[in-house]
Amino acid sequence: MARQPEDWLDETPSPQEDDDEIIWVSKSEIKRDAEALKKLGAELVDLSKNELERIPLDEDLLAAIELAQKIRREGRRRQLQLIGKLLRARDPEPITEALDRLKNRHNQQTLIFHKLEDLRIRLLENGDEVIEEVVELFPMTDRQQLRALVRNAKKEKAAAKPPKSFRQLFQYLKELSETA
Repeated sequence: MARQPEDWLDETPSPQEDDDEIIWVSKSEIKRDAEALKKLGAELVDLSKNELERIPLDEDLLAAIELAQKIRREGRRRQLQLIGKLLRARDPEPITEALDRLKNRHNQQTLIFHKLEDLRIRLLENGDEVIEEVVELFPMTDRQQLRALVRNAKKEKAAAKPPKSFRQLFQYLKELSETA
């Protein structure tokens, strides 16, 4: 008497298929994620009111952050834990992107200022050659004003006077870069 194959054995998934469907998350990983969200909350608490307005936050989270900004010591730590808990119930991706843009904006602004400072120094060293470059970069440039600022800055430096025109030259370049 031959045994017939059992149909139920064919239907059970192999152990390899089980592992593909189930994603195991360790307790440590959950704790790391919660800690990361708490740190994100701490970064949000350190922002000013104007900076907070640029980040997409709902009313509950914003109220918790504003309260944490007023609290000190142990109460603040507990409020940060609450903010972390509130963040776990939300998608933190838009918040982290907005925070990164806010930080990156500061870095970009610093980079622009360094470029403008280099341009100012080159203007004082080379004069007319660099003035033509500035006019190409910023078409709204008033050549007379730029030449006068460069000339006055050179005179101040030679006479060891306070760098009033030197600063004005930077401010003028800054204004040009903002309008371009």
